[in-house]
Amino acid sequence: MRIIDISQKIRPGMVVWPGDPQVEVNQVEKISAGDEVNLTQFSMSAHTGTHVDAPCHFIDGGKKVDDLSLEDLCGPVQVIHVPSNISEIDKGVVENAGIEPLTERVLFRTTNSTLWKNQAGEFTKEYVGITEDAAQLLVEMELKLVGVDYLSVAAGTHIRPTHETLLGSGIILLEGLDLSEVSAGRYMLYCLPLNLVGADGAPARTVLVEGV
Repeated sequence: MRIIDISQKIRPGMVVWPGDPQVEVNQVEKISAGDEVNLTQFSMSAHTGTHVDAPCHFIDGGKKVDDLSLEDLCGPVQVIHVPSNISEIDKGVVENAGIEPLTERVLFRTTNSTLWKNQAGEFTKEYVGITEDAAQLLVEMELKLVGVDYLSVAAGTHIRPTHETLLGSGIILLEGLDLSEVSAGRYMLYCLPLNLVGADGAPARTVLVEGV
């Protein structure tokens, strides 16, 4: 059995969505300064790094993070490698991705996985996202969770319609994954977002387990 951590490390200066608060991490008490303990304070958006989008992020009245089912967040998952020459995940890409029957969770590894290391701290609009027609096909597959390796499941003009299509059907979105060291195939996924009451999203420590 091998456990693969596919979560981004949260740190100051990391890539965040344009307009979102930057990550701040401060040590407010220090033993070396005479305090009883070391104590860290942090501040960031709920959509920082590896995080979950709850339906209410785009759907008014949709489920919030603390409403999400752990049974949907954890379970068998298929990791799909999207060829490096693909600039967007459209319906044709999904049709040819080899998603197995009865699959409930899918993670897409794309060229986005290199962006975290090659453009540390700098957001880029040139990332691979899921188109609206592909999102509709994923809904028809009756998936519970869809994951991607950048800060948004969709790019460009598809951002709102793709989110609305997926979240409107109740599919949980797992964004900001680090899939750079993950081979295509089947794994067990364990995704545990912070249990933020009433929130539209939350950071999630997320791992894949191979060989179970």
